[in-house]
Amino acid sequence: MAVATELTHGRCANPFTILGATQVKNKTRVSLWLPSATKVEVFNAKSKKLLSEATQTESGLFICEFTKSRSKKFIYSVTAHYGDTQHSFIDPYQFQDEAFHAVHFVDHQAENLYQQIGAQLTEARGVSGVRFAVFAPNASAVSLIGDFNLWDDVKHPMQKTDLGYWVLFVPELHTGDTYKFAIKDAEGHRLPDKADPLGFHHQQYPSHCSVIYDQDAYEWQDQAWMQRENIDHYHKPMSVYEVHLGSWRKPGDQNRRYLSYHELADELVSYVKEMAYTHIEVLPVSEFPFDGSWGYQPVGLFAPTSRFGEPDGFKYFVDKCHQEGIAVIVDWVPAHFPEDGHGLARFDGSHLYEYEDPRKGWHPDWNSCIYDFGKQTVRQFLVANALFWFDKYHVDGIRVDAVASMLYLDYSRNDGEWIPNVDGGNHNYEAISLLQWMNTEVYAKHPHAMTIAEESTSFAGVSKPVDAGGLGFGFKWNMGWMHDSLHYIAKDPAYRRFHHGELTFSMVYAFDENFVLPISHDEVVHGKGAMLQKMPGDEWQQAANLRAYYGFMFAHPGKKLQFMGNEFAQNREWNHDISLDWHLQDEPKHAGIQALYKRLNQVYQKHSALHELDHEPSGFRWIDHNNAEQSVVSLLRRNADNTEQVLCIANFTPIPREQFRVGCEQVGEYTLLLNTDDAQFGGSAYLADTPKVDSQNTPWNDCEHSVVVNLPPLSVIFLAWKEST
Repeated sequence: MAVATELTHGRCANPFTILGATQVKNKTRVSLWLPSATKVEVFNAKSKKLLSEATQTESGLFICEFTKSRSKKFIYSVTAHYGDTQHSFIDPYQFQDEAFHAVHFVDHQAENLYQQIGAQLTEARGVSGVRFAVFAPNASAVSLIGDFNLWDDVKHPMQKTDLGYWVLFVPELHTGDTYKFAIKDAEGHRLPDKADPLGFHHQQYPSHCSVIYDQDAYEWQDQAWMQRENIDHYHKPMSVYEVHLGSWRKPGDQNRRYLSYHELADELVSYVKEMAYTHIEVLPVSEFPFDGSWGYQPVGLFAPTSRFGEPDGFKYFVDKCHQEGIAVIVDWVPAHFPEDGHGLARFDGSHLYEYEDPRKGWHPDWNSCIYDFGKQTVRQFLVANALFWFDKYHVDGIRVDAVASMLYLDYSRNDGEWIPNVDGGNHNYEAISLLQWMNTEVYAKHPHAMTIAEESTSFAGVSKPVDAGGLGFGFKWNMGWMHDSLHYIAKDPAYRRFHHGELTFSMVYAFDENFVLPISHDEVVHGKGAMLQKMPGDEWQQAANLRAYYGFMFAHPGKKLQFMGNEFAQNREWNHDISLDWHLQDEPKHAGIQALYKRLNQVYQKHSALHELDHEPSGFRWIDHNNAEQSVVSLLRRNADNTEQVLCIANFTPIPREQFRVGCEQVGEYTLLLNTDDAQFGGSAYLADTPKVDSQNTPWNDCEHSVVVNLPPLSVIFLAWKEST
């Protein structure tokens, strides 16, 4: 009766010792758990021949015996009668070896995790089905539930393995079938039903079910992109359009909340290409339950959110980007996860994924859990997930969110609220080594990939190689430049001379890391105002200030990132629930700023002096950074062989500067590449009749030569010199 009690109450941890087929002398004995059945028959699955009718025992099991073929591929099927109805199926408990196969290779390489665990479509002895495996070492019982068994947690108990995984192969399940795991903790208490941590597809609220999905069905068309050679991110232009897919543009149909991945692939990709961006960065697409988190509270790390369609839809989106020559970066969030009941928090009743001590395992800023970066199983889970997006979705890069919160044990904590490391310091050694491992694995297995850190402190070596003692990221967001430059540009021009250092200080450390200059979504929410709203002055001056700021951003060393809507100067804060204000494109002021940003992207890509040496001091020179009184800065950008130079001059006051002399290195003609004050951008057209200037042999600004220009008000101009051929 103990057997019946375990099965009846969903407490069976070793169903293969009770159920399925065993050899008894020269016969095969089959044990089945079908307590509601009135009659049970067992057939040869291939020939459909009746082998035996099963008899119900006192313990509630149905048992039969028969002589079978010695073939290793022998499969039996079962027909269970329930009054006037019957149900035929292939018994999953005859596939013990095939179920255990899930954990045979899981520890060998990180990527084996998503190739072995979760719901894997496969075959067992010629029978198609799904092999399930889930890590829950502290659970007393785990059952598979879904539409296929009417969500009954006693019908498909899973087998616990020595590694703490629970496994089961279920024949005849298919792509699109839904499932979850019914888990009992160590004391036998039923937990909230859990979605698959490695599920490839999940439903939205209220079910949050996992969905069986075929990762290999999509036919990629981006072979030319994926087979590119000699990719060098550091010396190539990189202008990133950061996008929240849910609010970039809303459907015309009021009954639909979002554009689909396929619609975004057509509309968003064509817009990004038209605007001459090189990269799209999408806010987290990993499945998440709460819209208001913008994706930064993920639950299903191995599934693109189903808000916008099925996983193949996101593959199509990436595919279309690649076909149009646009790289794709996805935000990746290993810093924290929410405690929603269907997610990872207290997954098997214990702190399986998160630190147990809240001083390490609870994030005070986001009221969410923190991964236990010291557990090998958690580390493998996270590294496997990073590799997964490059492997299965062909993404070109991951931008890692909130790295600083991972690196410091005292991040956002007061004294007494954090636990020092073994040396008494505040560095989280476990998180540091995890990030180093992740970066090492990504670059080893995907050499054309890039990883980008959002790291807001002066932690040393974020974008230095691991073997040189760094974290191993390819790039780091330059949060210092962003904060200082925005603080400066928000000042009334009359007072900017007192804050000149905020404009120039970034060059003190500009080459300490491989920087990206970010104007991200975080700068236009939570009361910070839209970019246009940050600018001082009247309506014209606000627009001119913003144009000048964008010009300075493209003159400054570092790759570029701009959040959606900023490129046409949306004049309200971003709201994730509504579309961008696309109607503003019809207004001259906004259309002009949008035209400027497009032109900046084009000039930046075309002229190697503006991007080739973004991360090397030899590509930059201050011409004059001391002119605080007039709030003018001038700088020089050059390419690797010094055959092209671009002289950038910024005037951050509304006062035009007539006959303004600026030093230059080279003799010759300097062509006006771009003027943020041009009429086509909504400016005053102050330099409309000055397409070129010639250098003069007048030393200036520690240069042997100089040029004389008229500086428009609140503007940045780019002057290009090219070596004569």
